[in-house]
Amino acid sequence: MEPAPCLLEFALLHPDPDDANWLRPVPPSVALAQRLHPLEREIQDRRRQTIELTESFDPFITISTQSPQASLHSITVLEGFDRINGALNSATAECRSEMMTVQPGGGRPADTLMEALERDRPLADRGVSIRTLYQHTARHSQSTLAYVDRISDGKIQVRTLQELIERLIIFDRTVAFIPASEDRSVALELRHPGLVRYLAMVFERLWERAVPLTEEVPNAVDPNGITGVQRSIAKLLIEGHVDEAIARRLGMNVRTCRAHIAKIAATLGSGSRAQLGYLIAQSGILEQGD
Repeated sequence: MEPAPCLLEFALLHPDPDDANWLRPVPPSVALAQRLHPLEREIQDRRRQTIELTESFDPFITISTQSPQASLHSITVLEGFDRINGALNSATAECRSEMMTVQPGGGRPADTLMEALERDRPLADRGVSIRTLYQHTARHSQSTLAYVDRISDGKIQVRTLQELIERLIIFDRTVAFIPASEDRSVALELRHPGLVRYLAMVFERLWERAVPLTEEVPNAVDPNGITGVQRSIAKLLIEGHVDEAIARRLGMNVRTCRAHIAKIAATLGSGSRAQLGYLIAQSGILEQGD
């Protein structure tokens, strides 16, 4: 008998039970069923996986289709300064009516301001309304004041606050950018209408409380000689923040922050940091207005 491995492999022949030297043909219907069975099982497995994937994605599809304007790309992660700046440049070029920005941290570096000037100047030239929020400490930054002076016209408005949220840029109330890492090397580009609308509302609340750059900052001094800045520092102190964190939040350097803390301590007669917190709480200075 000649070998017939392919016929055995496809189960088209099987050994004769009465004579091991002979092979007998398998009925075609049986052979077909044996060949189809693994294929049908694989198809069933694929269908089950399809159903599981569909069920897993259903919640996200529902969210993305709640609004005609919603998009699967409503939140985009931007990694690296080149990609972030590229996205900002693109959004700036597309902006037609309004830009709102929050720039915390006091005065900004001169090279950063030059880059911002090159990006923002065309907006002002084509009549886009620009509103920017800085912290009060930026009023003492010559580079920041020079930037404002160079870009200023009737469409540019700048105000300052003692304390701000993290950096925020909103274009035409349709796209917003926020940092996603402490060093700002990662950012989020937000295009979901609900998110952008919420951030624009936050900006408006801050704007209402801010002081125009052309006006003097109210700096009421209480009977003990504690200024508004020092009250802000005192509040953060009793919340448990360290000097570096307080300085960062108020947009000043650590040395200036510690000088204010020393003034508060001297005014209240404190001999230690622990005692200072107690004396601040008991003094009533936090009840004064900003």
